[in-house]
Amino acid sequence: MATKKVVKKVKHVGFERAAAQAAKKAGVSKERGRAMIAAGARKASPAAVKKNPRLKRVSGVKKGKKS
Repeated sequence: MATKKVVKKVKHVGFERAAAQAAKKAGVSKERGRAMIAAGARKASPAAVKKNPRLKRVSGVKKGKKS
């Protein structure tokens, strides 16, 4: 019998930490880092938003159809 491989989920670092890392990498302020992360969330595909519903918390992200 074949057994399923269990994949351990990795906890996300969080918005502020991700923004700080993006700002440091780009050499810009934390404010711009937050803008970069938010812009990425706004560009997320509907499939990505379905997979990660927390993206809807960012203002400007399309919520999709209600079913």
